[in-house]
Amino acid sequence: MARRRFRSNQRHEPSTERSVLEYFSTPAPQTSRTELMRLVRGGEDTYLELKVKLSNSEKIAQGIVALANTGGGVIVFGVDDQMRVEGLDDPESVQEELVRICRHEIAPVLVPYIDGVSFDNGRRIVALEVRGTRRPYRTRADGRYFIRMGAEKREATPEELTALMDEARPFQYESAPVIGAGIKDIDEAHLWSYLREFEGDAFTEAGFGDYPTAEVLERELALATTHAGESIPTVAGLLLFGRDESVAKLLPRAGLTSVRFSGDSSASGAPEIERAQFTGNLHTLYEATLGFIRRYCDLFDTRPPRKSANEGEATDQIFIARANYKREVICEALANALSHRDLALRDHSTRVHIYDRSIEIINPRRTAGFTPAWSRAIRYGVPQRLNPQLHAVFINRAYGIELPHGGLPMLLRQSRLFSSRRPEIHVFNDEFRLRIYGT
Repeated sequence: MARRRFRSNQRHEPSTERSVLEYFSTPAPQTSRTELMRLVRGGEDTYLELKVKLSNSEKIAQGIVALANTGGGVIVFGVDDQMRVEGLDDPESVQEELVRICRHEIAPVLVPYIDGVSFDNGRRIVALEVRGTRRPYRTRADGRYFIRMGAEKREATPEELTALMDEARPFQYESAPVIGAGIKDIDEAHLWSYLREFEGDAFTEAGFGDYPTAEVLERELALATTHAGESIPTVAGLLLFGRDESVAKLLPRAGLTSVRFSGDSSASGAPEIERAQFTGNLHTLYEATLGFIRRYCDLFDTRPPRKSANEGEATDQIFIARANYKREVICEALANALSHRDLALRDHSTRVHIYDRSIEIINPRRTAGFTPAWSRAIRYGVPQRLNPQLHAVFINRAYGIELPHGGLPMLLRQSRLFSSRRPEIHVFNDEFRLRIYGT
């Protein structure tokens, strides 16, 4: 088992605390001949496969998939089954082919870690390290899943594939307990108002006695967990039902910044007119931000009629008229921003920028795994929710907010019909940007 990792100092993906420049300027360590031969002498096992040459890309892809699904390992090219170093005639082409296989014949895409090693006798071999960080992996050509058992690979059984899928299910940040939080940080009036909306169906007040907030939050709503005998709200629980001051203290990243700019774009150096920082639970954030938007924009259910010049509208106005927006478009955009933001990103916050003729909502969203396919699919109503539990409670009428329905497709259509301009969506630099145009 110790042979599974043969590098003593591997380069890992950069965290938010490490600069990109530092990451790319740090050279990847090379595998020494002694290190590699020590690995080869042990022979093939679950984490090592030996190949004399690369001749069948389909079988190589299956072998890489098997290693990735089993937890990672190494494939050495230029060594036969008797552990003799035969060498490769053209190791450069082997490396190029391995990169192609990892990128185009395996899904999801694997990042190849390849080392070339030369010996004194002139023979050269290539070692491919496989890391299964996003399993389960499959072959792209026929969609088959493989695993490795000892020195052999085989196709995964339905039971094994189910286990891989369960293991790969990402842990939702919304389900993480909030360190330092307790039931005292829950707004009980808000919580029980929500529960009473289900009276007669899921909820019966007589069956709960003296308002056991901790029990209901944990056992009925799955928004708390028990640790050391105490009930601790999860991130979703605190964001939905936490006291405003507690959310601001325990989850400072959950705040929202609203800015009114003078001009049509911040790129033109438009000066700020007003900046407001809002904190609190999701209900408070939604109402406060919507109030800020109404301070500078007019929200209508239907498009107002155009005024002609002879109706008293001056042609040389000193002040620019307020922009008009479809009310349900703004409400939907704001609700999506609050319920779908990626709170695991430390250095990104939710911002609402109001310009003379548009509103831009910027939300933290990890780019990896989201673009380009998902950024297109969400336009057709295919959901991709980071916080499914939080979203389900937030959009429920019982939570106390009247929200429109229809999601992003409704937003795109209604905004286009109202202002004759389609909203713009961009996903880059771990941010989701939505710009809505007014009239």
